[in-house]
Amino acid sequence: MDMLTAKTIILAASALGAGLAMIAGLGPGIGEGYAAGKAVESVARQPEARGDIISTMVMGQAISESTGIYSLVIALILLYANPFLSKLG
Repeated sequence: MDMLTAKTIILAASALGAGLAMIAGLGPGIGEGYAAGKAVESVARQPEARGDIISTMVMGQAISESTGIYSLVIALILLYANPFLSKLG
C-alpha cells in the first residue's frame, strides 16, 4: 500500500470517527433538556424547594455535560491534531 492511500484511509476513518464522536453529544443534550423540564415541574409543584431543586439540577447537568465536552475534544483531535498521521513515518 502506498503512502497516499494509507493517508487517505486514515483521514477518512478519522472523519468518520469524529462524526461518530459528535453523536455522543446528543445524549447529554436530550438528558439536560429532560432534567430541566422535570425541574420546572417540581418547582411549580413545590415553590418552597426551589433552591434545592435548581442546585441539584445544575449539578447533574454539569456532570452530564462533561461527556459531551469529551466527545467534542476527541472529534477536534481527530480532525485537527490527528495522532495517527505521524505513525505513517
